[in-house]
Amino acid sequence: MSATIADVARRAGVGVGTVSRVLNDRPKVGAQTRARVLAAIEELKYVPSETARRLSLRRTQTIAVVSVHLVIPSVIERIHGIERSLTAAGLDMIIRNAETVERRDEVVREIARAGRVDGAIFISVAPQGEGQEEISASGLPVVLIDARRPGVPHIVCDDVEGGRIAGRHLLELGHTRIGFVGDPPSPRLGVRSSRTRLRGVTEALQECALRIDPSHIAEGEHSRLGGQQSARKILSGANPPTAIVAANDTLAFGVLQAARDLGLEVPGDLSVLGYDDIDAADLVQLTTIHQPLRESGTEAVRRLLAAIDGTGKGPLRTVLPVHLIVRGTTGPPRTSL
Repeated sequence: MSATIADVARRAGVGVGTVSRVLNDRPKVGAQTRARVLAAIEELKYVPSETARRLSLRRTQTIAVVSVHLVIPSVIERIHGIERSLTAAGLDMIIRNAETVERRDEVVREIARAGRVDGAIFISVAPQGEGQEEISASGLPVVLIDARRPGVPHIVCDDVEGGRIAGRHLLELGHTRIGFVGDPPSPRLGVRSSRTRLRGVTEALQECALRIDPSHIAEGEHSRLGGQQSARKILSGANPPTAIVAANDTLAFGVLQAARDLGLEVPGDLSVLGYDDIDAADLVQLTTIHQPLRESGTEAVRRLLAAIDGTGKGPLRTVLPVHLIVRGTTGPPRTSL
């Protein structure tokens, strides 16, 4: 039979409570006593019960991760960063999808119940209304990624600046007719990144006394097909743009497909610039805006664990920088266009 904590206590000549304090690395245990307990654990090959450990800590050792569109590559990258950091800290993770307002509120009610999880990370969505009140009343530590709520720690990338960088890159290449393909707005869920990136592109053009033609802006489903359909709509009109900025790399892949469908050469006839710099972007040599996706997950875990331990201090808002990755899908426009 496997050794129990009581067996360890008897072998070391101490109480069960002392063994528990040693296992949980708590103070008030003398060096010699700690050494005897550790030796007994080794001799008996004792493996602590994870359930008992969690009960002794009065924690579940589990973090909830809530997001919209869990299959989106940028979300997956962020979750990779979260999972890696939680594993290093010896914590488990549960994932909940909040693709609708109703589902979001249901998930918030679930995790706000006492004893379910020790904290929560929300990606591109945030508790609102009664859900926010339930979270606040429960005292559950929460950190947001790519979302904002007053009084809640949040990790964001500078999407407006990213849009400006994209616009300026295309302007420097000589483009003046620049289009934009983005996601449809989801104000009830609080997803705003596509619109803030468009704002940055618009501001870059305004610096040169230019504007985006409204007919050169299209919004569609966050998918390659959505990007393809949006780009075809823009490119099939009169006086089409010579460059398109996509709100994310997935949409940019669709823009590239639309260009092929229409017999356009990239970057000769059409320059395409994405956003996120997911792994697949390098495979197709997509010029894109890199945002630190995994790093945002890592930083969110750091902030959350500090909040759980009561050591979290500093500004609520953490802004991570973005930068341009130039590859093969952007270049000067043809003089004939």
